[in-house]
Amino acid sequence: MKHKLLIISLAFLALASCKTPEARKPVSQNSGSFFKESVKRNQQLVAQEEERISEIIQKDTAHNYISSSDGFWYYYNQKSTQDSISPDYGDLVNFNYNISTLEGTSIYSTEEIGTREYKIDQENVFNGLRQGLKMMKEGETLTFLFPSHKAFGYYGDNEKIGRNVPIKSTITLNKITKEDKLN
Repeated sequence: MKHKLLIISLAFLALASCKTPEARKPVSQNSGSFFKESVKRNQQLVAQEEERISEIIQKDTAHNYISSSDGFWYYYNQKSTQDSISPDYGDLVNFNYNISTLEGTSIYSTEEIGTREYKIDQENVFNGLRQGLKMMKEGETLTFLFPSHKAFGYYGDNEKIGRNVPIKSTITLNKITKEDKLN
């Protein structure tokens, strides 16, 4: 009898302890405030850089700056007078460029970088350089003012350019070799 009572008690406890499973509650809830703060910081950084660039442009009365729809500014050092073509996707361009601070202090000289070749939109170069080359014609030299998000951004180049550094770059497009579209 004692044995039966023990079995019935254990069975009752086992049934009583069985519940339907409950969903686990999240350890923390993300309200999105980190992302909102990050966006706000980036907007402030862009506004500060654009204000700095605007001040440089206003002081430089020797050049006629053009505002690009891609978010940077430029002027022509040497403009092509011929009806020439701009490079398209896959075209090989041969060019020289330098990089300096917005005030003109050299970071990388043309000699340090050397003559480069780049297949349009098929290799890794910084965003502003890619967009600038696509708008140039053979034989042109342009000087660009790139905010940091069009240059090397948050990470810099891990060598001479720090994080969030706007840059000035003079680019000469020497030659465009059109991609053979038949292959």
